[in-house]
Amino acid sequence: MAADLVIRGGTVVDGTGAPGYRADVAVRDGRIVEIGEGLEGARVLEADGHVVAPGFIDIHTHYDAQVFWDPALTPSSWHGVTSVVAGNCGFTIAPCRPEHRELIGRTLQHVEDMNLATLQAGIPWDFETFPEYLDSVARHGSALNFGAYVGHTALRLFVMGDEGYEREATEAELDAMAAVVWEALLAGAVGFATTSAPTHNGEGGRPVPSRLADIHEMEALVTPLRELGRGVGAFTPGERVKHPEVYALQKRIGRPFTWTALLTRRGTTFAQDMAAFTAEQQADGAEVYPQVTCRPLTFQMNLRDPFTFNTRAMWAALMDRPMEERIAAYRDPEWRRRATEELAAGTFMPNWATMTVDDSRDPQVNGRTVAEIAAERGLAPLDAMLDVALADDLEPRFRDTIANDDETVIADLLRQDGLVLGLSDAGAHVGQLCDACLPTDLLGNWVREREVLTLERAVHKLTGEPAGIYGFAGRGVVAEGAHADLAVFDPATVGPGPVRRVQDFPADGARLVADAPSGMRHVVVNGTPIRVDGTPDPEALATKPGTVLRSGAPA
Repeated sequence: MAADLVIRGGTVVDGTGAPGYRADVAVRDGRIVEIGEGLEGARVLEADGHVVAPGFIDIHTHYDAQVFWDPALTPSSWHGVTSVVAGNCGFTIAPCRPEHRELIGRTLQHVEDMNLATLQAGIPWDFETFPEYLDSVARHGSALNFGAYVGHTALRLFVMGDEGYEREATEAELDAMAAVVWEALLAGAVGFATTSAPTHNGEGGRPVPSRLADIHEMEALVTPLRELGRGVGAFTPGERVKHPEVYALQKRIGRPFTWTALLTRRGTTFAQDMAAFTAEQQADGAEVYPQVTCRPLTFQMNLRDPFTFNTRAMWAALMDRPMEERIAAYRDPEWRRRATEELAAGTFMPNWATMTVDDSRDPQVNGRTVAEIAAERGLAPLDAMLDVALADDLEPRFRDTIANDDETVIADLLRQDGLVLGLSDAGAHVGQLCDACLPTDLLGNWVREREVLTLERAVHKLTGEPAGIYGFAGRGVVAEGAHADLAVFDPATVGPGPVRRVQDFPADGARLVADAPSGMRHVVVNGTPIRVDGTPDPEALATKPGTVLRSGAPA
C-alpha cells in the first residue's frame, strides 16, 4: 500500500541520541511504515535542510482544564510538542464531586494563576471520577496526545471532603484514597502527583491539602504504582516531605519518580548539591529524575494577585479578600512596614535591582527597575512598588526572575545524565509567564547559540528520554512501526520567538503566548500534519488527531 504521507529530504534525528542521517519518512494509518530514500506518498511535506525528529514530549503541564476549550493545547503545539502530561503538582480537576467544583476552581486560581471565570465557563463537568475524566477528554478530543496524573489535592477532597484542607488523613481514609489511585491507574492515569512545597497556597491562602500529608501518606498513595507495575510518582518536595525521603521511597516502590524542580537559586548551592546527591542516589539504584529547565523562572505579576509574594503570611491573608481590603492594606503604612520585613526574611527575596515595571499607563516608569524608581522617589522599594501599582488601579506588572538565573549552572544541569527536562508549566500561570516554548528555546539558544548540548542529545532529552521514563511505547522515536508523531524544524533558525499578551480564553480570559516561533516548519500528530510550512492547519487541528495516553496501554 502507498504511504499516506512522506516527509521528504530531511535529516532524521531519531530520538535515541544516535547521529542524524538523511532519509525520507513514510507514514500510513498513523504509523511510520518506512524510512529510506526516494519514498513516495499521497501527500509530501518537504524537509530539505531541516531536522525530522520525534514530536516533543512535555511532562510538566497544567492543561487539565484547558484541553476542553483549547484542544490544540496552545502554545505547546506551535513549538513541536505532540504529547503532554497534565496534572502536575497534584492539581487536577478529577476526581471531583459536584460540591467541590468551585473549591477546586479557587484552588487552581490561587496556586496556578488560572482565571476562575474561565474555569467556570470552560470545564464541561461531565465527570466526577478520574476514569470519567479521561473518558471525557477522549470524547471531547485533543489535537495532541494527552496524559494525566491523578492529583493529590483533588484526591483528598474527594475522599475527605472539606476536611482534606484541614487535617491529616486517618488510616481508613488512606485506604480509600489508595483505592481511588488504583482505579485511576487501571483507567490509564500516567501516575500520581503531589506537592509539599510552601509556595503552594490555595483557597483562602491556606496550604493546599497535599501539604498536610507526611511521607506515610505519600507511601500509601504510591503503593498502587508498585502493585500494578505502572505509572510514575511526581513530587514537589518541601515542608513535610523532604528530598531524601522521596529517593528512599522510590527504592521501596520500584517505579520511576520525578520531582519539581531542580532550579538555580540566588546565593545558594541548592542546584549543585541536589544534582550531586541525585547522581549518588542513581548510582545506588534510585530511579528518581529531577526536572530541570533551560528557561529562567521569570514572572510578570501584578498586585491584584501577587503570586510570588503569596507564600508570605501577610500576603496570603489577602487572598480571596475583596479588592477594596487589599487596596486598603497596600495604603496602610503599618502594613507596608511589616510586609517589608516579611519579604526580607523569605527564601525568595525580591531582587529590586532587576525587577522591572511593565504595562503601566505612566511612561516614566515602564521598563525601569523598582530600585531605580525607589531611589528617585526616596522610598523603600516595596513602597515604590505599591505606589506605582496603586496609581494605576493595580494594573502594572512587575517582571522578576525568581530562580534559574545562573546560566553556567543551567548548562551543567542540562549536560548531566539522569536529569529530565520539565517545568514548562504550560497551562498554568498563563497571565504571568509563558514557558511552553521550552523546546524551541533549548534547540535555538542552548544547542545552536551556546553549544551546550549536541542536537542529537537535545532531541533525545525532548523525546526518547521522557518516553522511556513514562513508558510511552512507540513514541519519542523515529522508527518503523512507531507512532507518527514528528517535529520538523530548521536547526539554523529554530527559536521560541516573542511573548505577547492576548485575550482569547473563555470569559474574556487573558494570557501570555509565544505564538510566533521561528524555524518550526511541520508538526505531525499520529500521522496528521497539524502545522505545515510554519503555520497551524485549522482543518487538521479540527480533526483532533491526538489520543489519551493511558498507562499500561500497548504500543
